[in-house]
Amino acid sequence: MRATFAGMIFVLALASPAYAQAPDLLAAPNDAKFGPAPPSFPPGAQVAVLSGNPFAAGPYVLRLKMPGGYTIPAHHHPTTESVTVISGSFHAGMGDKLDRAHAITFKPGGFAALPANMNHFAWAVGATVVQVHGMGPFEIAYANPADDPSKK
Repeated sequence: MRATFAGMIFVLALASPAYAQAPDLLAAPNDAKFGPAPPSFPPGAQVAVLSGNPFAAGPYVLRLKMPGGYTIPAHHHPTTESVTVISGSFHAGMGDKLDRAHAITFKPGGFAALPANMNHFAWAVGATVVQVHGMGPFEIAYANPADDPSKK
């Protein structure tokens, strides 16, 4: 028994330097540092990258903060996009154009997995924050190229 206890103390002592770094990986809900969303998003949204680099190969996690009335026209991504609603009311649907009559309302805790290369659209009624995760690089292709804000 003493040998087991001593072994656990030894393992914990070796692990303590790594554990000391763990708080850098953890954040309280209000710790996310938001900045302007990339130009591929309609103006008005803000993004906070929580993990990874969305524009490089590999996993990423980000939060998108949208003001009330914010819309994202029909678009798709080359990889699956997973979305969890943190706060507010998020509305999304599948299709080649934004169709409010054929969408689902997601409240906080709601989750959607949007398949790669499938056109979808979204909007926020009031101030809304969603968490998005997937495999990078993150790319967005609008169903109607005229909707691409980076081309304006």
